[in-house]
Amino acid sequence: MTLNNALVQKGAANPADNLLRDVSLPALVIHREPLEHNIAWMQAFATRSGAQLAPHGKTSMAPALFRRQLAQGAWGMTLATAVQTRAAYAGGVRRVLMANQLVGQANMALIAELQTDPGFEFYCMVDHPDNVAALGAFFAGRGQRLNVMIEYGVPGGRCGCRTEQQVRDLALAIKAHPALALTGIEGYEGVIHGERAVDGIREFAASLVRLALELQRDGAFERDRPIVTASGSAWYDLIAEAFEAEAASGRFLSVLRPGSYVVHDHGIYKAAQCCVLDRRTDLHEGLRPALEVWAQVQSLPEPGFAVIAMGKRDVAYDAGLPIPLKRYREGVLPAVGDDVSGCTVTAVMDQHAFMTLAPGCELQIGDVISFGTSHPCLTFDKWRTGCLVDEQFNVVERLDIEF
Repeated sequence: MTLNNALVQKGAANPADNLLRDVSLPALVIHREPLEHNIAWMQAFATRSGAQLAPHGKTSMAPALFRRQLAQGAWGMTLATAVQTRAAYAGGVRRVLMANQLVGQANMALIAELQTDPGFEFYCMVDHPDNVAALGAFFAGRGQRLNVMIEYGVPGGRCGCRTEQQVRDLALAIKAHPALALTGIEGYEGVIHGERAVDGIREFAASLVRLALELQRDGAFERDRPIVTASGSAWYDLIAEAFEAEAASGRFLSVLRPGSYVVHDHGIYKAAQCCVLDRRTDLHEGLRPALEVWAQVQSLPEPGFAVIAMGKRDVAYDAGLPIPLKRYREGVLPAVGDDVSGCTVTAVMDQHAFMTLAPGCELQIGDVISFGTSHPCLTFDKWRTGCLVDEQFNVVERLDIEF
């Protein structure tokens, strides 16, 4: 943990603290009103689509946000690893869909330990007979049964069976292991790109549902309503439509699992949301950016150039550099924001960001700049604590982050 992160923890613990007066910057900032809007919006979307929602918790790894999502009606939480699952369990989550393979005896042992709680419900993915055999032997040795789902992928993508026949063969392999229960089928469409991405995603989702119907007809599943699940944060509307079109909601438990929606962003997911709204004219309002990083002007070494006390240790840079939003004067309450959106971050180093100033923009050392981000997952993982703030930038809650 960096010193700045440690100081944010101490500062944010006091609800009377204000970002412009009391919190050591840089800080991870989450605005309460758009956060609450986003959680309610996506839950309503899933419900209207006849699906359940299992938000992907690896976006934030913030148990306080998990609890808000579950309280709003989420069916469970999606996680990516056994360690993340343990952190979610410690935060009160009792139903986890691990959208990944459970590999390695240490990870299997971690899940087996959690499964000693009869109130804990867990599902993981399989896509290869070797993994099926390893899981079957391990959990048989523990006297437990593990819920598994077949992952169906695409050529050149991530994990998952590449053909429909591989899915059928894997279902037979699972049947041979009494310690495993085949409970559904899963896919991830976010790796489908290109000019025909929309058509490709629709075809993939339709194939996923066809396989689910075939396996159900053949008695492969051990649930009356097997789970069929897909959807990241960019194409959830197409997946929901495919599930509805194939009448999956009646015969299956259809589960959507977007993650980044909880705080949205000012970059790739903002652009993706515009596409969703273009495709779905019935959605009159979309998600709102709730996540920012606040940092101070550290140096003004040349005309038209500022160095900001924020860098790769503080903010994502994999899907676009931080986006300047507003300028505030430190200690001025109530703060009046000045638009600095004409400024541009051109590079980030470990602890510094280089920002070119727009014509007429005059900054002072110590000015506070709020920055939008692209791809919130890789901003959250830089921090151990985030500041949930109200409209006056008062810190109303400290959010622990469990990466």
